[in-house]
Amino acid sequence: MLWRSALPRPTSFALARQHPLIQWLLLILMAGSAGQLFKYFHVPAALFLGPMLVAIGFGVAGASIRLNKHVFRLGQGTVGVLVAHSMTVGVLLAAMQSWHVMVFATLLTVALSAVVGIAMARWGGIQSSTAAWGTSPGAASAMVAMSEDYGADSRVVATMQYVRVVCVVMVGALVSRLLGADAGGSEAHSTDALLHGMNLLNLGLSLLVIGVGVTLGSRLPAGALLVPLLLGGALQLSGVLQITLPTWVLAIAYGAIGSYIGLRFDRVTISYVWRRLPAMIVGALVLILLCALSAWGIAEIMGKDFLSVYLATSPGGLDAMAIIAIDTHSDVGFVLAMQTLRLFAVIVTGAYIARQVIRVSQRFA
Repeated sequence: MLWRSALPRPTSFALARQHPLIQWLLLILMAGSAGQLFKYFHVPAALFLGPMLVAIGFGVAGASIRLNKHVFRLGQGTVGVLVAHSMTVGVLLAAMQSWHVMVFATLLTVALSAVVGIAMARWGGIQSSTAAWGTSPGAASAMVAMSEDYGADSRVVATMQYVRVVCVVMVGALVSRLLGADAGGSEAHSTDALLHGMNLLNLGLSLLVIGVGVTLGSRLPAGALLVPLLLGGALQLSGVLQITLPTWVLAIAYGAIGSYIGLRFDRVTISYVWRRLPAMIVGALVLILLCALSAWGIAEIMGKDFLSVYLATSPGGLDAMAIIAIDTHSDVGFVLAMQTLRLFAVIVTGAYIARQVIRVSQRFA
């Protein structure tokens, strides 16, 4: 019995005994490799999930290193500028044409996510503040980043958000296949993105916006994300800047956020998440189903094809839904417009919705 209990100890403390530089080199190498491997197999949010899972392993194994919060905030700022990249005139015009239906659909989706959050807190055994941020529809990286500033458990929020992202993408691909949509429209989009990424002046200005925005927003709640978002969006709409963020910048930003969160995991947290994983999956599927039912009604009202409306209202990431929309030749402008509108609504109302979920959950407790 004694030798069995002693077995885990060398594994747990061997990493902690290594020099911090060695730990950092191992983390960077393994996190980068995991992100690229996940990306190769088309795993949603690969550049975030890979480093986060590796960092969780390091945290559980007893690593002594921790990522500086300023690096984490720079990651937040990059996410904010990435969101601002979607703020184009075409997206705004598409939003204006059906703004009343889109606002209704956005509010409905946010309300449905709040209901699911209350149910998760009531019956899923998850803390109400964490459930509120974890079930927020879309803007997964943003919700993880903002939850940190508002005192929720960002480790569990990250798990809930990306369990839902995986479910949304898998169900979205299944729905597209069942509806007989043709795939194969992403190659031109990828080529345009590659050519755009070669503009070094825009790249330099985009990085400057991230740095200035994070500095200005460092003392505001979620300011490291919101200030670069607003600053970058304003500059892009005014024509001063065309936001350019190549893959390597996004990889560093997502890797920084994932590593910051992952290194804070321990055995107690892993046990907590593992026991509640079935509830997280059920909650994600229920939210997807409710959004699909609302998409069917909205498609009837607007006279649009169901797949476009489904992708527009689906509670997944904007980038993932845009890729599916391009591949299936759906109405990409409409999908981006509604996803962007909901993303901003979720970011702006996230704290308020979280407070309401907490208040209602405590009333039913």
